[in-house]
Amino acid sequence: MTPTFEANGRTYPLPANPIAVICLDGCADEYLSTAIAHGKMPRLAAMARDGWRGIVRGALPSFTNVNNTCIVTGVTPRVHGICGNFFLNPETGEEVMMNGPEYRRCGTLLTAAADAGRKVAFITAKEKLRTVLGDGVVERGGIVFSSEKVDEARKETHGIDDATSIIGKPRPEIYSGDASIYVLEAGAALAEQGVADFLYLSTTDFMQHKHGPEAPEILDFHARIDAAIGRLLDAGCTVALTADHGMNAKNDAEGNPKVIFVESLLREKFGDGLRVICPITDPYVVHHGALGSLVMVHLDDASRRAEIAEYLFAQDGITEVLTREQAVDKLELAPDRIGDLVVLSGRDVVVGKSAEHHDLSVLHGGLRSHGGRYEELVPLVISKPLTPELKRLAEGDPRNFDVFHFACHV
Repeated sequence: MTPTFEANGRTYPLPANPIAVICLDGCADEYLSTAIAHGKMPRLAAMARDGWRGIVRGALPSFTNVNNTCIVTGVTPRVHGICGNFFLNPETGEEVMMNGPEYRRCGTLLTAAADAGRKVAFITAKEKLRTVLGDGVVERGGIVFSSEKVDEARKETHGIDDATSIIGKPRPEIYSGDASIYVLEAGAALAEQGVADFLYLSTTDFMQHKHGPEAPEILDFHARIDAAIGRLLDAGCTVALTADHGMNAKNDAEGNPKVIFVESLLREKFGDGLRVICPITDPYVVHHGALGSLVMVHLDDASRRAEIAEYLFAQDGITEVLTREQAVDKLELAPDRIGDLVVLSGRDVVVGKSAEHHDLSVLHGGLRSHGGRYEELVPLVISKPLTPELKRLAEGDPRNFDVFHFACHV
């Protein structure tokens, strides 16, 4: 019988061949469709033809930390507790970045697979993901590092010395496409060498923040991604590719960012006693200027909640205003990690705190960002045909965090 392992109430078989799951950060499905149409991704096109390709639903907020945590735990934010990159700690009243494993409320598939005897490698572009999700892997004999700080990898802390020698390239600039390509090439090399047989490879969305699907730069970027996917396939891996979130332009007709500063708007109408948290906030401000399509509103006086919600919902560009209870039920969020109100904006609109809080000078060529409903749907591509059971799952409401389930069961 095929050996299995369990993680967070789900059972996964462990087939004999290697498994490589890829999270292409910020990859809306149109990026893949456009690249394939331009002949830039022949290996992925063949993978979709011989296996399966479809659209799946990610978690909201459609941010990096939230969805990567979902993928490596196989459960919703309500269970794992990571409901943004940034939150208001109800115990201290401080705004905190969730950049450590202590904020996660369950274990990961990575450690469970390592306990089952697999040679696990978790390679990410962003160091923040290594620190949030990589705990426990090295202690079990696995490898964990980021391309952002690949030159700092050490055997005792990352499971490998001299990680730059894996592909013979120096540390890439994080604000570049190279940071993502490095992740995939390193993963392919480890698979080729037999050093890893259970891989999670997570890229960065710098290129998608800067370029739409038709841009020559992004097409060339996807050609390089395709080459790395080909290497993983040639190494015998079952490859499963998904994304943490999509990406959309958030600009007016003149190309300027289309922003609703929610805290300023509410203070002008209702005075003090409220605070807006932008959960997209992270160290990579050049990507998005801490502007996304979802914010949390915290109120000192909850009795004003209905009035404030009604006022916000009436604003052009605001598409949803959910109470804490509604967000727990409909967005599957943890109640103590969100605001009294959760506010989402339209496809071409971002919501922020105040003009003083966001440095728009770091944005060049307009703003592309994510976080709301319009970046929730993402691709899923599997290199093998689906079983009847997986076909039924695919015909329902599959999630991006079912990706390991698909990869292990085909």
